Amino acid sequence: MTTQYNPADYKSDQSVRWCAGCGDHAVLNCLHKAMAELGVPPHMTAVISGIGCSSRLPYYCNTYGFHTIHGRAAAIATGFKIANPQMTVWQVSGDGDGLAIGGNHFIHARRRNLALNILRLTTKLYGVTTGQYSPTSPRGFVSKSSPYGTTEDPFIPAELAFGARATFFARSIDVELETSKQCMLAAARHRGTAVTEILQNCVIFNNGIHNPVAEKTVRASRTITLHQGEKMLFGPNKEFGLVQDGFELKAVEVGKDGYTIDDVLTHDSHTQSDILHRQLALMDGETLPLALGVIRDVEMPVYNEALEAQVAEVKAKKGFESLRRMILSGETWTVK
Repeated sequence: MTTQYNPADYKSDQSVRWCAGCGDHAVLNCLHKAMAELGVPPHMTAVISGIGCSSRLPYYCNTYGFHTIHGRAAAIATGFKIANPQMTVWQVSGDGDGLAIGGNHFIHARRRNLALNILRLTTKLYGVTTGQYSPTSPRGFVSKSSPYGTTEDPFIPAELAFGARATFFARSIDVELETSKQCMLAAARHRGTAVTEILQNCVIFNNGIHNPVAEKTVRASRTITLHQGEKMLFGPNKEFGLVQDGFELKAVEVGKDGYTIDDVLTHDSHTQSDILHRQLALMDGETLPLALGVIRDVEMPVYNEALEAQVAEVKAKKGFESLRRMILSGETWTVK
């Protein structure tokens, strides 16, 4: 008989200590719900983080957890998954932990396509160190570490993920609870590295940074939630759609200027070509709506599965029964 779990089974007894109104609360809530729906037992689940506001999240999960060192969450999660391939592993990181000091580990975890679920929380600044600019802060951003405005351009997390050959990329906003949960479910079911970016509000140091797309009064017009096999429609009444215009995407009003529902593109996250997926992921909510939901979800060789198969093959071929037997199998010498 299959055990039925509920979100409370994944909640620890620790008091949640984030600022009131912080988007981390919503992320944690969605993660608990996703874990329960997945049905993976708590003792078969691990949550791994580095340093930052979001990195407190393992404390609040009744699972295995590691609060590791700055920027190294992906590296430690990689080692944990390889050593424990049967475990479901979640890795949580913010701007610094994921894209600054941890940027190198992020792209290589993505490149390897390890079976790992990465939650990338984008606040566009550093929160735990009280409000410095980060790799996702826009040019000209005024902060404690850039009092006259930054003089550099930011990373676009989607662009970085696709540059590292993304097989899964999804996006949500902290206020879009159902979309966030569905993205997490799809990520956990994906074979390989699943990157889910969540635009998160920092109510203390960067309040309202995502309002141009997250504010309730404009969200329907400035975001589009993608669903596999469905037309790419958006707007308060789904009156707008995305169409192909040469090599580019274009937003049109269905029923006007000769455009019909047949012209509107149908979302296919499973197609191997990433050209359209990249275009969708890079829409910014200004000229084209910001894409939410699962944007790309394709099958490619999985690192830990290939490594397991290689180890089994070498063991069978060489007859290794232990690490000691392997070490002593080649040339050996004695130092006197």
